[in-house]
Amino acid sequence: QVQLVESGGGSVQVGGSLRLSCVGSGSSFTKYCMGWFRGGPGKDRKGRDGVAMIDHDGSTNYADSVKGRFTISKGHDPNTIDLVMNNVRPEDAGWYFCAADPGACSWLGFRSHLFANWGQGTQVTVSS
Repeated sequence: QVQLVESGGGSVQVGGSLRLSCVGSGSSFTKYCMGWFRGGPGKDRKGRDGVAMIDHDGSTNYADSVKGRFTISKGHDPNTIDLVMNNVRPEDAGWYFCAADPGACSWLGFRSHLFANWGQGTQVTVSS
């Protein structure tokens, strides 16, 4: 059974930085599309917006709102992905969810309803 566990959320000031991590278990994630979505709390996946994704070959894509500020990467462990959030803005606040699905990534297909495996989420609050 695939499990994803996020960490690193918290409070950050506008313009500050934060690093989120996601550790996967229960499968080998070498052939998975993995990424981060942002949304409200709870288990309803509808309305979660794609933030950043990373394919098994390391290629990445980002929502326009975070391009140039956020960086998604794989950790030394291929089951781990990180999201470095720089120059954080108030609109970046929310719950960040790690998601993973077998197969290749495509930004057009990076939609919450298409991902089967989710973490519980980690909250990011932004203060001015």
